[in-house]
Amino acid sequence: MSAEEAGHARHQPVLLAEVLAALAVRPDGIYVDGTFGRGGHSRALLAALGPHGRLLAFDRDPEAVMAARDLAGDARFAIRHQAFAALGEVVRELAPEGVDGVLLDLGVSSPQLDEPARGFSFRQDGPLDMRMDTSRGESAAQYLARVDLDELVRVLREFGEERHALRIARAIVAARAQAPLVRTRALQAVVAAAQPRREPGIDPATRTFQALRIQINGELEQLDAVLPQVLAGLRAGGRLAVISFHSLEDRRVKQFIARHSRPPELPPGLAIREDDRPLPPLRAVGRAVFAGAEELARNPRARSAVLRVAERTAVALQ
Repeated sequence: MSAEEAGHARHQPVLLAEVLAALAVRPDGIYVDGTFGRGGHSRALLAALGPHGRLLAFDRDPEAVMAARDLAGDARFAIRHQAFAALGEVVRELAPEGVDGVLLDLGVSSPQLDEPARGFSFRQDGPLDMRMDTSRGESAAQYLARVDLDELVRVLREFGEERHALRIARAIVAARAQAPLVRTRALQAVVAAAQPRREPGIDPATRTFQALRIQINGELEQLDAVLPQVLAGLRAGGRLAVISFHSLEDRRVKQFIARHSRPPELPPGLAIREDDRPLPPLRAVGRAVFAGAEELARNPRARSAVLRVAERTAVALQ
């Protein structure tokens, strides 16, 4: 087994069987994997596709795009080094007739978490980077060097749901006045010292690291941008499957599906037969799906994953 194959084997795609069932993969269909990662979901989708099926993948992580090079010979597959917020433009270019399914596996991938040099985790010391796309943009260290107190408090509260945001933000501002915060363990120590009490089983820096990662990568803005593009790009009967890992993401997905699964409002007093009532553009498919006991035993990181699914109706968008 090559080093690359070993990496694929170690990375376990979350809710794999559930995703394949949710997308109801057609052998000749056109599908999109919005976050290739190490290709676990993409490879399973390609295995379910026939010779005339197609899969388009996105990832803004250059290492993820490199991990797709062993699929370069598969004419059914294409990958773009772009964030999935570019989905609408690329689908219009490559599949103007629309696609049959879109998978969005949100958040940070296991390889990103496990590599200290990426700076996503404080489990091992590393440079305070946190960029999903290391070829561009501002690192977490650069952001912390310039952000003002009020803005940092807002980010910690909104993106980390951190109750002690003001206390932590003040500690960070005081620490950087002494020396730049450029290492993960240094930031963890500052945050831990600022916490008045600790939640059992949760490192005190967890919410701060989540908040900074979301801010640095514009994760919620990316999600808000892509969901309407998916709705426009799916053809009738096509499925949207989204795996979220925290409430900020899941709430947005749930609200988007609910909003577009409601029939349009009719003028007051308008008499209309039930069969003639206009349909909404989306239909929620089942309830939220969570990892089962077997998967959790194999992959503890799946414990926070939630899958939501919706199907595109034949209704034209206004």
